[in-house]
Amino acid sequence: MSKDAFAATPAPPYYAVIFTSLRADADHAAYDAMASAMDALAARQPGYLGIESAREGIGITVSYWQSLEAIAAWKRNAEHQVAQRLGREKWYAGFRLRIAKVEREYGAG
Repeated sequence: MSKDAFAATPAPPYYAVIFTSLRADADHAAYDAMASAMDALAARQPGYLGIESAREGIGITVSYWQSLEAIAAWKRNAEHQVAQRLGREKWYAGFRLRIAKVEREYGAG
């Protein structure tokens, strides 16, 4: 997905995983490589709908999923678990993960 495009989500309902983070002063090149690999891996998971991300100070990444089961399967993915562990140990000074059901969607552009 283009970093300047909205995720092409279906008509609601669907789910959003909202990941907000504060980066630690760690290996930025390794982090960027892992983030790109996780974006590509997530896109191949059953139930994945898209992603939107922004970073200036606090980072916000929202991934969209068809179901709670798809989100749970992504959390259990072995490669994703490695990235989660490295994030906790090296790359994030802090983070929050929130899961929300999208009931309505509207916009322009």
